[in-house]
Amino acid sequence: DRLNLKAADVKHNESGIEVNDYLQTSQRHIYAAGDVANRLKFTHTADFTARAVVRNVLMPLPFLRQKVSCAIVPWCTYTDPEVAHVGLGESEARKDDTAYDLFVVPLTELDRAVVESEEAGFAKILTRKGSDQILGATILGPHAGDLLHEFVLAMNAKIGLGKIAAAIHAYPTFAELARKVGDKYNKTRLTPRAKKLFAWLYRRARRG
Repeated sequence: DRLNLKAADVKHNESGIEVNDYLQTSQRHIYAAGDVANRLKFTHTADFTARAVVRNVLMPLPFLRQKVSCAIVPWCTYTDPEVAHVGLGESEARKDDTAYDLFVVPLTELDRAVVESEEAGFAKILTRKGSDQILGATILGPHAGDLLHEFVLAMNAKIGLGKIAAAIHAYPTFAELARKVGDKYNKTRLTPRAKKLFAWLYRRARRG
């Protein structure tokens, strides 16, 4: 009310100020950032949108401006163990009728977690059906908020699980969790025909 948005003819509703992908309001010379314009009200989203507004004000050329999407916004609940998430969850995917594959890696498969007696937890990754494109990630366990960001970067850069599996991860680290998820995806690509081909190649290699 103190902003007197009605007098400025800036559209808003109960959730906040209406903005486009460039954080412009209904009055294109007025921008909004932070909790007043974000569906997800986190400190990191407020900071991100503020940076985007500065860039968009200073860079008027369309190809230099920055779009803001709420589709890839990570969050973390600092319980013990931590819970971290980004993108689609299973319930959202089912609600939207989005076909997906699910890959789950328990921390018991991670040597570092076993050594430190922190095996309680898992990584759960959703990919587009038949693809390694990451739709969402949920991690429960120690350092979940830190571990999530390899998947956040992958989603932003459109990097699939196959490429994550191809990257060398230091051993023994909690970061190996991402590679192990990638390995699970790669195993799904081993169709019966592919397995026969690899077996044939292996036999030929042994015969020299």
